[in-house]
Amino acid sequence: MLASGSSGNAAVLATEKTRILLDAGLSMRELSKRLASIGEDLQRVDAILVTHEHSDHVAGLPVLARKLCAPIFMTHLTAPAVDWGEIQPRLESFQAGAAFQIGDIEVQSFSIPHDARDPVGFCFRAQGVRIGVATDLGYVPESIKFHLRRTDLLLLESNHDLDMLKVGPYPWSVKQRVMSRVGHLSNLVMAEYLTADLDSATATLVLGHLSEQNNHPEIVRMVATEALERRGLATRLAIASQRAPSEVFTF
Repeated sequence: MLASGSSGNAAVLATEKTRILLDAGLSMRELSKRLASIGEDLQRVDAILVTHEHSDHVAGLPVLARKLCAPIFMTHLTAPAVDWGEIQPRLESFQAGAAFQIGDIEVQSFSIPHDARDPVGFCFRAQGVRIGVATDLGYVPESIKFHLRRTDLLLLESNHDLDMLKVGPYPWSVKQRVMSRVGHLSNLVMAEYLTADLDSATATLVLGHLSEQNNHPEIVRMVATEALERRGLATRLAIASQRAPSEVFTF
């Protein structure tokens, strides 16, 4: 995870042969800096995948489209929602729910409930390893629970603490949006998913997209740890940050 939160999101997935950038919510300069800190080079990215058009996921995308040769994968409905300016991006459009191949990485997309044009999550498979990504969703429907089974690593949203959100600085209209079924996952809903639905085969759980105003990493860690202990799972837990890249997770 290069960054995760309401100010910008980006992650990189790599095998020996293929590198995918997932979302581009940071500037090209910051993306290059954070990739370099983990020994990667933005110029070596083979493809960019986009979950949805909100600025914290695409802010750096127009510049990347102009500077890089890598194709940009996004749904047919998301592409027109991005402000490309005068740029003619190299787009690879797909239908939400489609599966496709990028190098030696299999990609499965799935729809998520969020207030964007056509938001999607992804599951990736390569070399026998399966990774799931589900952030920016208001709740976890059965279809998503199905897609997130049998993941070795799962990136899941844990956006807000309900009490902090309710007494926090956001206008009531924004609070309602965040709490809605097309908003963001609370710590409580995240914990309910871990307790009832997290696949016992998931070796690593990364919780991300934490609100800086309405959450705290230690609250998230405590809530998630209690849920995992109730299940008796030895799943490794990590919390993604807005400010710095996470550790590199290897399989």
